[in-house]
Amino acid sequence: MCIEPPLNDYQRFPKMVHWFNPWLLFRLLNNIATSSMFGKYADRRLIVAALDMVAPTDHITRAISIRNEFKPDANGAVWLDFVADLGDGFDSTFAVASLLANKELSLGDLKLPRGQALILGGDEVYPAASEGAYRNQLWQPYNWAFPDHDKKSNNGVPVFAIPGNHDWYDGLILFLAYFCREKPLHLGSWRSRQRRSYFAFQITETWWLWATDIQLADNMDQPQADYFKIIAAHMPTGSKIILCSAEPGWLYTDTNSKSWSIMDYAIGIAQEAERGLTIPILISGDTHHYSRYVANDGTQFVTSGGGGAFLHPTHQLEQTFGLPWLDGQKQLTLGAITAATENGQPSAACYPSMQVSRNLTWQNLWFAFTNWDFSLLMGVIYWLVGIAISLRNQWDVYAFVVLIFCASIIGYTTKQEKAHIIGATSEQEKSRGWTVAISSTLHAAAHICVAIWFAQLFAGWNAAHPFVEGTWYAGWVWLAVLLAQMGFIGFMIGSTIFGLNLLVTCLCLRMNRNDAFSSFRLGRFNNFLRLRIKNEQLEVFAVGLDDVPRREGWKSNPIKNPLQGAKRNQEVPIFVPKENLAPHLIETFTVRLEGASASQPG
Repeated sequence: MCIEPPLNDYQRFPKMVHWFNPWLLFRLLNNIATSSMFGKYADRRLIVAALDMVAPTDHITRAISIRNEFKPDANGAVWLDFVADLGDGFDSTFAVASLLANKELSLGDLKLPRGQALILGGDEVYPAASEGAYRNQLWQPYNWAFPDHDKKSNNGVPVFAIPGNHDWYDGLILFLAYFCREKPLHLGSWRSRQRRSYFAFQITETWWLWATDIQLADNMDQPQADYFKIIAAHMPTGSKIILCSAEPGWLYTDTNSKSWSIMDYAIGIAQEAERGLTIPILISGDTHHYSRYVANDGTQFVTSGGGGAFLHPTHQLEQTFGLPWLDGQKQLTLGAITAATENGQPSAACYPSMQVSRNLTWQNLWFAFTNWDFSLLMGVIYWLVGIAISLRNQWDVYAFVVLIFCASIIGYTTKQEKAHIIGATSEQEKSRGWTVAISSTLHAAAHICVAIWFAQLFAGWNAAHPFVEGTWYAGWVWLAVLLAQMGFIGFMIGSTIFGLNLLVTCLCLRMNRNDAFSSFRLGRFNNFLRLRIKNEQLEVFAVGLDDVPRREGWKSNPIKNPLQGAKRNQEVPIFVPKENLAPHLIETFTVRLEGASASQPG
């Protein structure tokens, strides 16, 4: 791989993923189906564990040795960075990477030194793992932001990565090739340090970090469970664990209970070690916003998935909910930022704010234009309905049209929302199932009514106004005219109905969290965490970035630093923004060893 790009070479790197592109939708559907069918039969976590047959003491040695690479600052603190859900658009990914690479980050009066280790919290590339995606959307932007100081040296800032579902779509082949190898990956001046897709390491005398790999099946394989049991059995008594996962299971209990069960299982491993191990903070990505919940015992639950992917809403966050726990149930409450107020009250601990999130949802009014390729597909579908009704205006055709729209829309929505009526285990789950069923039925009915009404209208008009009747190409002309008519209706009205459904259900029904915001591919409101660990307490700084430069907003770094042999100055990034980035502090809170937690916004 070449680290020195030609001037403006970044122009060839991808923009935000066009999630409603029909070809991409087909590929992702194929990836999901293939992974669901064969993933558990080809679980590469088991293969890696089989190839990494080392003595338990070696696992402990690896976990403890990382601590030797952390050099406490002048105040005796160790700093770590956590970023997740990167590798979507180049601009947002590179902007966040540039902030992470800065030797010191200035946030008003605060000066935060660069993390002495970087944790990538899942979904390192989008839309699916491929060699090009890892090269152009992960390796290159991070390499340009924090240039490799010595290509011949394996010494550098440690980087660890957790695989997310998008990393798993190729069976984890490329993730393992990049991050889980004996010779460290050079991610700029960061260096990989893990041998498996899950890991643990010691940070200080009393703080450790655990990171799990839940695969696509939301499970913990036996070698992984054995690994954490070994780690737990050899940790100092009374140690505290920062538990990281690729999914915030606490946010998904109403749609995917397995997502939480894997974290609950890891918590159980720590407790069953009977060494007084506690987990005062859980951190995850996957949901592309920042939010923080606090349990009634002070445990912090932090979601930070703002590394460069499209934004997810915050207005759907519940104020309180119960979370199943090993020793009963925890009551989680959305945290508050006392330094910031909204309507005279402390702001919710989320970013962007709920009001900003609601306002952004209205962009779905322009769904037909921002997702023009999907609108073309809707035009073709409406055209086919028009052909069918024009050729055979009988009840069986209408029944087939109704069946197709209902099966596709209701089936897709139910699958996306993971909603059930039959087999629901609680009244809440059943109520949600009915909400999804009714809303998706109304959505399908709107398409059916519009498509059939316009198909009948154009069928009658075209019959009364034949085009070039009697010629050999009359049929082709008829098809072209009908395509122009029904295609326009499908493009404008059919696609707008789809967007209106996303708008209403996202605003009012806590549905379509993913589709409603991926539709406008917003690479703004990025965030990451900077952690400060000193003695008996952990301080978390949540950093936000409201906006990033557009593609034309970057320029080659005017500070020239040509290669001198194999070495270069890692503090000189390849590209810089024409206008300085403006990161800010979302909030800061402290987690203390005694388990009490205080939120003190900065």
